[in-house]
Amino acid sequence: MGSALTTHVLDTAAGRPAAGVRIELWRLEPAPALVAATVTNADGRTGAPLLPAGDFLPGIHELRFFIGDYFELPAPRFLDVVPVRVTLAEGQGHYHVPLLCSPWAYSTYRGS
Repeated sequence: MGSALTTHVLDTAAGRPAAGVRIELWRLEPAPALVAATVTNADGRTGAPLLPAGDFLPGIHELRFFIGDYFELPAPRFLDVVPVRVTLAEGQGHYHVPLLCSPWAYSTYRGS
């Protein structure tokens, strides 16, 4: 079974999936490089894995969730871009990194 990376975003302030959140995936080593960019759909999910099994590269990656734009927060924003840095290893199965967010807080975990 190949490894892959997926995500979804939940708007905890409204109690619903967060549609329209821009997400970027960066590989941080050996030099920072943008791997994927997408926007969440009506279910708060991406249409395809950010890192499909066929393109999987182990190492340190960073998901960047643009929640300040999603919540249309005025400047200065308390939360703007939420970075979630993860270390991905080959052979560890499917990585799923959900983001639960509001304009004032966020949390994440390794989902299934």
